[in-house]
Amino acid sequence: MSDQPFNVLFLCTGNSARSILAEAILNRVGQGRFNAFSAGSQPKGEVHPYALQLLKSLNHDVSFARSKSWEEFAAPGAPEMNFVFTVCDNAANEACPVWPGQPMTAHWGVPDPAAVDGTEAEKHLAFAEAYRMLNSRISIFTSLPMASIDKLALQKRLDEIGQNLPKAG
Repeated sequence: MSDQPFNVLFLCTGNSARSILAEAILNRVGQGRFNAFSAGSQPKGEVHPYALQLLKSLNHDVSFARSKSWEEFAAPGAPEMNFVFTVCDNAANEACPVWPGQPMTAHWGVPDPAAVDGTEAEKHLAFAEAYRMLNSRISIFTSLPMASIDKLALQKRLDEIGQNLPKAG
């Protein structure tokens, strides 16, 4: 694989919570080695306020955060993706655009914190749990030996990252 930073797209349905969190995490954890982006199949048009609040509380820059369509990344002139990860079950089951360059893909489903009903504390906890799960998966992903691993072995590891971590319950 190349010396250039790898472009990674995180997909979800609304692009308001999980994919935004993943984009922020990877841009911090993988700084210089990865460029993270996020998008949605049916973008909400705004980032969930709890996602922004959590990211700010963890000293993430949130100036990047906007809810946008995945079509933006399938259009001519868009950055070519090396990896595309779905982080919600709805997006994983939808017909995705054809990505130029045939990026590696995997599904890393995370429960939707924006769908949690309950007290304010329970809702904030759901966002913190989604962040924890994504941070764990992204940390494993960024530690993979990209230069020395063959494509088939890499695909197997990407799939395992999404399957082997305990889900929130």
